[in-house]
Amino acid sequence: MQSSESMYHLLEQMKDGDKQAFHAIYETTYRDIYRTVAFLVDHQQDREDVMNEIYMQMWTSLANYDMNRPFQFWLHGLAIRQIQRFRVKSWRRFRIFERIRLFSREEHHWDHPAVMTEGTNREIAQAIRSLTDKQRTVIIFRFFHDYTLEEIAALLDIPLGTVKSRYHAGLQALRKQLWNLPLERMENNNAY
Repeated sequence: MQSSESMYHLLEQMKDGDKQAFHAIYETTYRDIYRTVAFLVDHQQDREDVMNEIYMQMWTSLANYDMNRPFQFWLHGLAIRQIQRFRVKSWRRFRIFERIRLFSREEHHWDHPAVMTEGTNREIAQAIRSLTDKQRTVIIFRFFHDYTLEEIAALLDIPLGTVKSRYHAGLQALRKQLWNLPLERMENNNAY
């Protein structure tokens, strides 16, 4: 991860339309953002679409970014809003046939299993995937991004009590599935 000072310098350059600065920011942040998207969006093609939307939104709305606030927090906010928009669109869309994915065998550098499970193991990743979307979102932001429950409430724009409820329900579900895995090990698996 780049220092805050160099990141803000890149952001200033990007505000001036510098595409190289955009690429540098993308390279610095995509793994972190993709890991979040991978846990919250099920299908590969959908993940790619959401990732594209997140970074297009970052490019177009950078003028609205307050440089006094942490950039990662702002970017995570963009990510969660794009994921929510995707879910709304998917929910409304009536699907008769499954998308044809077999023809798109193009591999993207961010879609490597290590990106998604980096800092955690398969057992925990599978348990997290089994949570409800709302619980999974809170757990991901708490354990993988170290946000406080208050920050998560602000990021998701929901009451703190709702975040606490989802957090505790998610932990309870994880404990049931990972009965032999102490919670401290889960917290220590956060490699950030």
